[in-house]
Amino acid sequence: MIHKIALAGCGNVGTALLEILHEKKEELAAKYNFNYKVTFVTDLMKGTVVDPEGIDLGKLLENIRADRSFARFPQSEGTFHNLLEKSKATMLAEATPTNLKTGEPGLTHIRAALSRGISATTTNKGPVAIAYDELQKLAKDCGAKFRYEGVVMSGTPLLQMLENGLAGANVIKIEGILNGTTNFILTKMDEGMTYAAALEEATNLGYAEADPSGDVEGWDAAVKVSILAKILFGKEVPVSDIHRIGITDITPDKIAEAKEAGYRVKLIAGIKTTNNNLECYVMPKEIPLDAPLASIGGATNAVTVTTDNLGDVTLIGPGAGRKETGQALLTDLVAMA
Repeated sequence: MIHKIALAGCGNVGTALLEILHEKKEELAAKYNFNYKVTFVTDLMKGTVVDPEGIDLGKLLENIRADRSFARFPQSEGTFHNLLEKSKATMLAEATPTNLKTGEPGLTHIRAALSRGISATTTNKGPVAIAYDELQKLAKDCGAKFRYEGVVMSGTPLLQMLENGLAGANVIKIEGILNGTTNFILTKMDEGMTYAAALEEATNLGYAEADPSGDVEGWDAAVKVSILAKILFGKEVPVSDIHRIGITDITPDKIAEAKEAGYRVKLIAGIKTTNNNLECYVMPKEIPLDAPLASIGGATNAVTVTTDNLGDVTLIGPGAGRKETGQALLTDLVAMA
């Protein structure tokens, strides 16, 4: 079977996915029997290309590198729904920017796909945070699959580990570093930088946005906690109900004092279960230096999952990055196929 892939959103992550699909086509066919064509690519800035027979990815990537657009290809016009049908797509990779208030445009894209029996994967936190139950039901009712590995730890397969790798084990607690920007800043402060200097370096390296409040005030990590509460425990925990403290009040003196006492300060996102109730939080915590999370430096993410059968299991890996997040989409595409 040849799967026909649609891609919505061709920024850094979407382009990285196309690069992987182009470079590893033979390898993916040989290893996973995953045979595919990309038949639909749309991006708000670059344009829209549809070819049910398959888009030439080599030429498309050359066009993106040369012009930052799809200008050398015939442009397709119409609603997303109509273009999706025209493309004959059987799978959708959704990588548009996140909007945590509306989930759009990703939510509309995913609904359009699932309602037509087209399986969908997304790296977009908005639709998962806003409409998880609806999208799962829509997928089931329409005979499609819905996956979202990249919404919490990018290409590091936390959700697959929780849903499949720990099958039969009960999760008692999950705690981790789920925001690479804040971990980078705290790492630099641990090395002697001020908060302002560390934030400036994070911004220059592309880890922090021009407005870093979503990261440094703990909002990004809180959204991920809300998503994990739903996926893992089936509980609705609005972001507004999550106890949230960012890192803006952390000083080099506080970090030095913790270090002298045998601890390292990390922004920890967590969920604890007590008598079927969830305690959800994002806050700076002093972690013992001999604990796995204390050793995680830079923009790396890590999570320690406490279970009844296995005790503590720690997963470490990149929580951001264009290729790393593109890998999350690829993992889901292969799994859905």
